[in-house]
Amino acid sequence: MSQSLVFIVITSYFLLLLLISYLTSRKTDELTFYTANRQSPWYLVAFGMVGASLSGVTFISVPGEVGNSSWNYLQFVMGNMVGYAVIAIILIPLFYKLRLISIYEYLKSRFGPKAYVSGSVIFLVSQTIGASFRLFLAATVLQIAFFDAFNIPFFVTVFTTALLIWLYTYKGGIKTIVWTDTLQTTFLLLAVIISIIIISQQLELNAGELFGVIKENPLSTVFEWDPLSSKNFFKMFLAGVFITITMNGLDQNVMQKNLTCKNQKEAQKNIFWFSVSFFISNLFFLSLGVLLYYFATKNGISIPESTDELYPILALNHFGVLAGVTFLLGIIAAAFSSADSALTALTTSFCVDILNLPSKKRKNQKSTRLGVHIGFTFLIFVIIVLFDLLNNSSVVSAVFKAAGFTYGPLLGLFAFGLTTNLKVKDQWVPWVCIAAPIISYILDSYSSAWFGGYQFGFEILLVNGALTFLGLLLLVRKQK
Repeated sequence: MSQSLVFIVITSYFLLLLLISYLTSRKTDELTFYTANRQSPWYLVAFGMVGASLSGVTFISVPGEVGNSSWNYLQFVMGNMVGYAVIAIILIPLFYKLRLISIYEYLKSRFGPKAYVSGSVIFLVSQTIGASFRLFLAATVLQIAFFDAFNIPFFVTVFTTALLIWLYTYKGGIKTIVWTDTLQTTFLLLAVIISIIIISQQLELNAGELFGVIKENPLSTVFEWDPLSSKNFFKMFLAGVFITITMNGLDQNVMQKNLTCKNQKEAQKNIFWFSVSFFISNLFFLSLGVLLYYFATKNGISIPESTDELYPILALNHFGVLAGVTFLLGIIAAAFSSADSALTALTTSFCVDILNLPSKKRKNQKSTRLGVHIGFTFLIFVIIVLFDLLNNSSVVSAVFKAAGFTYGPLLGLFAFGLTTNLKVKDQWVPWVCIAAPIISYILDSYSSAWFGGYQFGFEILLVNGALTFLGLLLLVRKQK
C-alpha cells in the first residue's frame, strides 16, 4: 500500500469520527457525558459493543492462534455466553434499580466509603494500564504503516493519536462512543468478511467448498478434554464465565454503555443480542484463521514465527488493495473502540467516584470534568511513551498482566455483597483489596515449583476473588 493511500484512509476515518462527534454532542447537558441521558437504542449499543469487546489484540491474535490451538478458543467464548447471561439477569437489574452512574457506587451503599473508593481505584489503575497497552498497539500499527516513512518519532504518533481520541470524545462522552463504536464494529467485521471473500476468490472456492475446507480442516477442532492441558474445556469454559462477569459486568468501561439504554428491559435485551453477535463474530474470526493457514499452504507462503503476524502479512501483501485498506481500518477500529470508551469511563469514574462531581451544583463542573478528561489523556500518553522506552515486549506484557490481577478484588467485593447480608469493617477493606492480588501474583509466579508443575491460567482470577471474599469474612462485624 502506498503512503498516500494510507494517509487518505486514516485521515478520512478520523474526519468521519469527528463528524459523528459533532452530530452527537449537540444539545447535550453535563450528564450526557456520563449517561447519554439514558436514551441510547439498545440495538445500537449491542452492535457497537461487539467492536469494543474485540480489541486490536483479538483482531490479530485470534486468527493467528488457530495455528497453535485450533478452535479451542471457542470453549472460552461459550463460557462468555453464560457470563453475559449472569450480567443480564443479576447485575443489570441491580444497577438500574439503584440508578447508578458509576457501578462502584453500589459498594458505598453495601459496605461503606472505603470499599467504594477501593473499587473505583482498582478500576482506574487497571483500565489506565489496559487502555494504554491497547493504544500502544494501535499507535505501533500507525507508526509502521505511515509515520515511519516520514521519520516521524513514535512519541509524536502517540500524541497525535491520543489527541484525536480526545477531540471526538471530550464533549459528547458516552453518547458519542455509542455511535462511534457502531462505526468501528462495522469496519472490523467488514475487514474479516472481505478477507474471507478474497481468499475464496483467489483459491476459486464456492461457498460450499469454502465451508468444507473449514469443517474438514484439523485446525477446526473445538474441544480439548485432556485434564492436564491448559486448553481443557472445563478450565476454559469456567474462565470464560468469570472473566466475562468480572471484566464486563464489573467494569465501568463496559457497563457504562449498558446503562445508557432507556430502561432495564432494553438493557437486558441489549446484552442478549450482543452476546449472540459476539459469538457469531468469533466464529468468523476462527474461520478466517483456518482459511489463512490453508491459503498460505496452498500458495507456498511461509508461516511467520509469530502467529500474530500471519493475518497482517497476508492482508497487506497478498490480498490486494481492498483487503489491505479494510484490514488497516479494522485494526484501527478495534484498537480505538477500546481506547476511546476506556478514556470516557476513566473520566466518568474519577468525576463520580472520587470527586462526586454530578451531585455538586457548581458553575465550574464542566471545566473540572474537562480537566480530568485532559489529565487521563495525558497520563495514557506518558504511559505509552514509557512502554516504548522500555523497548521490551516481555516487560510491557508483564505490566499488562499485573494490571489484570487487580480485577480479582472487584469479583470478591461484588460476590460478597450479592451473596451475603453481612456487614464488614469498612476501614480495613482497602488492605484486603491490596493483599489479595499480591498473594495471587506470588502464587501464580511460583505455582509450578510449589504445586508439582501445575501452572495457573485464567483461573487465577477465581483464586484472587476467593482470597478477597475470605478477607472480607475476616472483617465481618459482630451483630448487635
